[in-house]
Parts: sequence; C-alpha cells; structure tokens
Amino acid sequence: MPPRSQGDDDSSDPQSSDKKSSDKKPKKRKARKKASRKRAAAKAAPASSSTEVDVRKPVVAVVMGSDSDYPVVAKCIETLEEFDIPYEARVISAHRTPEKAHKFASTARLKGFRIVIAAAGGAAHLAGVMASLTTLPVIGIPILTTTLGGADSLYSTVQMPGGVPVATVAIGKAGAQNAALLAAEILALNDDRLHDSLQAFRAAMRRKVAEKNARLREMIADQG
Repeated sequence: MPPRSQGDDDSSDPQSSDKKSSDKKPKKRKARKKASRKRAAAKAAPASSSTEVDVRKPVVAVVMGSDSDYPVVAKCIETLEEFDIPYEARVISAHRTPEKAHKFASTARLKGFRIVIAAAGGAAHLAGVMASLTTLPVIGIPILTTTLGGADSLYSTVQMPGGVPVATVAIGKAGAQNAALLAAEILALNDDRLHDSLQAFRAAMRRKVAEKNARLREMIADQG
C-alpha cells in the first residue's frame, strides 16, 4: 500500500481521533467549573428584599385580649409597618392568662420594648394591667362591642386611677391607627427619620383635604 501523503484525509487515523477526544475534555471541564462557580455565586448572593427577614429587635409590643380583636388591631399593625417600626404582636388575656400578662408586662423593658399598645373589649383591663407592671408608655385601644357599642371598653381602658396612666385612643379602627401614630410620635423624639416620615404623612393628609375642597367647589360651581 502506498504511503499516505500530507494532503490525504486523516480522520481514520487512531492517533488523530484520540487527540480530538482529548481536546474536548478540557472544554467540558471548563464548562463544568463555570457552571459550578455560577451556582456558588447564586448561593452567596444576598436575598431579595421580598424575602429578607427583619432582624431588628421589636420596639413596640402590640397585645390583644383575643384573636377576635385582630380585625381592629390590624389597622394599628398596618400603620406601624407603613412607618417601618419593628413590632411584636401577641394574644394575652388579663383575665384568662393573668400570669402570662404579668410576666410579659414586667419584663417588657428588659426585652427591649419601648412602648406597649394594648387592645381589649368589654371589661378591657389589659392596658391597665400592662401599665401597672411597667413604666413604659402604654397606649390603650378600646374595642367596639355589640352589647354597649364599645362604651364598656372605653371606660375600662380610660378610667385609670391616678399614678397609673394609660394613653387611651378612640374606639375601633380609628383608635387603632392613632395608637400606632402616637407610638411613632413618641419614638420620633429620638429618631429624625421617623420624624420626617410623620411630617410627610401630615403633608399628604393636607393635600387630600385640599383636593377634596377643590372637588367640592367644582361640584357646587357646576350645579350653579
């Protein structure tokens, strides 16, 4: 058989085939290493803001006598979140779990809380019990009741003896919002960011009133 020339096809040459196979292996290894680095980078990347856990210590304790109070208290929590105030919410009954109520109130300052918001209905002694066991500011939310329209809750919360104050807000959801706002104003005494947020909140309310006034004047003018 005549010898192969340099121009002949060498695809059937075993040595050439081994060489091509060995050339592909480094490329595969590089691809695997690159993919591995991407996976490692993805694991090391910080979580998105939607999945981040708030590691700040809560400064406002929100306690309610029953989970049935939550539809009202939700407005308080919503407002605290609006102002980015870390809080802790829990159910504590002054009458059904008195030991738990006493322990929570007496250790609230040690746990880092700076304000306690207490919501209860009927014989609403929860805020008073909290106030009797801590020197932290206590804000009381009277819950609307079907029997006396919340008047019982209001009197039980607001009628505290001298020396044990409870800052009592309005009955129902308006009171729940104001409880959170009052807490924000207390905290803003030493927090400029929170103070600026409260100023912006008030400015937004003024704009809404001005817009309502303008719409009313337009409506009256159109009728005339």
